[in-house]
Amino acid sequence: MTVAYSALELERKPRAAAIGTFDGVHLGHRRVLEAAVAAGRTPTVVTFDPHPRTVLGNQVELIAPLQRRLELLAELGVEDVLVVGFTLELAALDPETFAEETLRAIGAEVVVAGANFRFGRGRAGDLELLRSLGFEVRPVPLAEGVSSSQIRELVRAGEIERAAHDLGRPPELEGIVVSGDARGGTLGFPTANLRVDPNVVVPAYGIYAGFAEGTRAAVSVGTNPHYGGNERRIEAFLLDFDGDLYGRRLIVELWSRVRDEQAFVSEAELVEQIAHDVEQARAAVRPV
Repeated sequence: MTVAYSALELERKPRAAAIGTFDGVHLGHRRVLEAAVAAGRTPTVVTFDPHPRTVLGNQVELIAPLQRRLELLAELGVEDVLVVGFTLELAALDPETFAEETLRAIGAEVVVAGANFRFGRGRAGDLELLRSLGFEVRPVPLAEGVSSSQIRELVRAGEIERAAHDLGRPPELEGIVVSGDARGGTLGFPTANLRVDPNVVVPAYGIYAGFAEGTRAAVSVGTNPHYGGNERRIEAFLLDFDGDLYGRRLIVELWSRVRDEQAFVSEAELVEQIAHDVEQARAAVRPV
């Protein structure tokens, strides 16, 4: 899949362009993307980074950072992606100019988007405007009850199975594995400590069952209250895994919430509980 950051970087040729932010690439997004892939032209995505709402002054915790979004788009058969840098100047652009300088410039003939898609200054542009400009427009009905905003809320609340249902895949945590306190190793459960993007949504503090690197994982999100911690940490113990993960990017699927985090009377009680958590992770079932 080709990724471009300017319309000039993409060959102008007949394209079916799906347009949107596509944060999380959830079930509703998939409908749009599948329509673009099936349209008979080069399936292309026009997306935005950073998230438009953050540029306009709102706080948005992403479901997936840009790199992961691009990987998910490629898995769905998208051949080219144009990542449009979203700025206040772009937000002030009239929709006709955006259509000509972005969509027309890459050869888009078909434009596919959610039925409520809006763009351009004051959100004045819509699919009917694109139709009037000569594009073949294919509105895609919304997936009822599915939205990136709702998925973020579900993840924040630790409602992993419900979030997975709306995503069509398990929610994920990803980051670079960095050194930690190494307490897990001394307890018999060495963990990979993830440094995650601060702009990505993270689930409620607790213990989760998941999957990474081809094996089950027990994942802790929280402050390690047993040791009096106050800084959020994300640690994954990969069952039956033997390898060096330091410095690597690690993607961890979350399958279910196991329990709240807690402090224990003794370290022996903590180890006993971790062993129980690990067995629950081993028995966990992928939600979708």
